[in-house]
Amino acid sequence: MNLARFDIAGPVLIEPRRFADSRGFFSEVWKASTHAEIGITRSFVQDNHSLSRLKGTVRGLHFQRPPTAQGKLVRCVRGAIFDVAVDIRPGSPSFGRFITAELSAENWLQLWIPPGFAHGLCTLTEDTEVLYKVDAPYDPATDSAIRFDDPAIAIPWPVAPAQALLSEKDRAAPLLAEAALPEAW
Repeated sequence: MNLARFDIAGPVLIEPRRFADSRGFFSEVWKASTHAEIGITRSFVQDNHSLSRLKGTVRGLHFQRPPTAQGKLVRCVRGAIFDVAVDIRPGSPSFGRFITAELSAENWLQLWIPPGFAHGLCTLTEDTEVLYKVDAPYDPATDSAIRFDDPAIAIPWPVAPAQALLSEKDRAAPLLAEAALPEAW
């Protein structure tokens, strides 16, 4: 497994090994003991699978507040995404800063996003499928979002904001400065 860390503490880009032969390939995409060696020790409780039919679909920026804050292990199994994690931990030296990674079925990369980060993605291809493991179940009472195009964050999305395909929930999300953030994660 190859790893890349960012200048913001927490997120980790992971490249699981693939063993290929004439039949195809085999890959261990999650193994508790191996991931614990790189600091991912949380227990996953739910797997989510999304399909976005159109290129330029934006999902996010989503997060859950404590006590059901979620860590996510994200991977793209068909197509490609521009994946984003924004540090929303009050008091963090990197508060409001973000990291990005391109995840695709071809590059086989995964992104670990710990609690305290808002997560978003933009599809780079049509018919894109994303799988992600979470370490807390979905909780509508703590579900939250931040505007994907918040100018204070200034994420360089690969789609113009006016052309982004959004849910009504994401279109109505508040700016980071207006978001109800917990004092601690």
